Amino acid sequence: MEDRHSVNSPRRTLSFSKRRRATGSFLEQDDRASGFGLSGEHGPKPSEVYGFVGSISTVVATVIFFIWAYVPEPWLHAIGISYYPSRHWALAVPAYAMVSIVLALVFYVGLNFMATPPPTSINTIFDDYSRDPMRSVYPEDSDEQPIEPISDIGINTINDLMFNNVQ
Repeated sequence: MEDRHSVNSPRRTLSFSKRRRATGSFLEQDDRASGFGLSGEHGPKPSEVYGFVGSISTVVATVIFFIWAYVPEPWLHAIGISYYPSRHWALAVPAYAMVSIVLALVFYVGLNFMATPPPTSINTIFDDYSRDPMRSVYPEDSDEQPIEPISDIGINTINDLMFNNVQ
């Protein structure tokens, strides 16, 4: 049998490190096994809490909206709810929101079209960062070739490669 503190597999390494950390703990064995100790390492992250509260709030708001929109007025008056917005807004607010989203998308696409140069512009081929590839000053048969800096391949070279070799 092997020594109980030998470390020769990842699983044993993990269990050995857990045992070493657990020896200085003041928690009972049941608390350590359940994971509900007083350690600051465990527990929900703030983003998880905000997500949970946000999802619950969304569900509650949706239920309240549907009750307001679909329950008849005599039923609402019977349970003591007499002040609420007009039912007109139950349809108007979602309709306004959807139209606003569609118009924002159309506006965004339009701005992108306005910022893009036309296809006949020379700016679609060359820009501030386009340059010809650097020619190496080292002989071709040398073992030490430097890595060339990043550069664009010229449109003439591309056209020659694509269209001049057609048979």
